[in-house]
Amino acid sequence: MSKIAIISGASAGIGTAAAEQFLELGFHVVNVSRRPCPIDGVEDCCGDLSNEAGTRTIASDLVTVLHERRADAVCLVHNAALMLKDSCESCADDDLARVLRINVAAVNSLNRALIPHLPRGSSVIYVGSTLAEKAVAGTFSYVVSKHAQLGMMRATCQDLMGRGIHTSMICPGFTDTEMLRAHLGNDPEILEAISQTNSFKRLVLPSEIAEMLIWAHHNPVINGSVIHGNLGQLEH
Repeated sequence: MSKIAIISGASAGIGTAAAEQFLELGFHVVNVSRRPCPIDGVEDCCGDLSNEAGTRTIASDLVTVLHERRADAVCLVHNAALMLKDSCESCADDDLARVLRINVAAVNSLNRALIPHLPRGSSVIYVGSTLAEKAVAGTFSYVVSKHAQLGMMRATCQDLMGRGIHTSMICPGFTDTEMLRAHLGNDPEILEAISQTNSFKRLVLPSEIAEMLIWAHHNPVINGSVIHGNLGQLEH
């Protein structure tokens, strides 16, 4: 059986871990990002999701892949994201638009182009965040975008009712990725502090979230669900 995993942002972090694990399961894996995926065997569809023209080109290339491969099942993973340091008082309109372009509008564009070509047994999986359902200070535009993604996932579930395509959102807690480290200035004290905010006193591994993505694809019973991967995060 031919299987395809299309993963945005598979050039680093959770996306790279997912690409590696999908490959091991026999999927043809396509990375959608500005940079190539470091995993051998992954097909790169490099482009810029931060603008409409770039997203259209990527979408067209992906449709071509789907037509050529004629897969029996496709897992579309919306993983690429932009996180800025900002607040409700400091977030410039242009910055908010840029975050929403990558984290929301590009997702919508890819869905619109690809979903009509997905066979029954496929899935559309959103990589959300703990911040899809709550908020912390200093990540205003990211919080807004992840709340929007959660709404997109739930609407996707309703709009695809009866089509044999399921969806879900995986919400990682603090995960040891380049994006998190960059956001925190790679400060070891801050990284250690946030590692103490869950039951296991460590950061989530990208490979652990990758395993959840694969499980979500293979289990349509979770259609429309939000699944948390945060090691039992301490609530305040």
